[in-house]
Amino acid sequence: MTSTFPDISLSTDRLVLRALDEDDIPALAAMMNDELVAAWTAVPQPYTEDAARTWVTEYAPTERIAGRGLDLAVTEFLTQRLVGIVQLGHTNWRVRSTEISYIVASWARGEGYASEAALATARWLFEDQKFERLELRTAAGNTASQQVAQKIGCISEGVLRNACIARTRADDGGWTDVRTDQIVWSLLPEDLDGPPARTVDANGFAYPEWN
Repeated sequence: MTSTFPDISLSTDRLVLRALDEDDIPALAAMMNDELVAAWTAVPQPYTEDAARTWVTEYAPTERIAGRGLDLAVTEFLTQRLVGIVQLGHTNWRVRSTEISYIVASWARGEGYASEAALATARWLFEDQKFERLELRTAAGNTASQQVAQKIGCISEGVLRNACIARTRADDGGWTDVRTDQIVWSLLPEDLDGPPARTVDANGFAYPEWN
């Protein structure tokens, strides 16, 4: 039987992480149409609202139900604005391991949202889902993502040479693929300390605080 991720929400002091819904589509499309997103991810450019709708209504639910991954909208607790995405993928339920990635909207960068959301996700994976390994891969030149990895306590395990495709602006204004190295990071349960995030189920009811 294939394991699946539950339909949950996570809350921190400033953020709520929840399933993507159709109200997120305009903000999601705008977030993906960003220079840094284009440079460091494989997201199609330009990114359309139709693509965002497919992600929200088809791709994300299918990945969760199939047990391959989980896509969470990261929203501000006070304003409910969409500030980013946390994505889990390449999940191995036997090993209890999954890979995390994150994107933050250009206007919300510099606030520590990526590390706060990633740490909340990691705590939930380790405490609630009993995962034993969280993996993160960053392009060699993506220093912002590397800083997030270090901030949440990830350990750098090594460099995969020529393992990543980034993008750079071409002379004609379009994008050109550039091959680069990739750094592999990991986070294990024993790497974390401090209080966990609060967890609520799909109906908004809080689980008891973890011991």
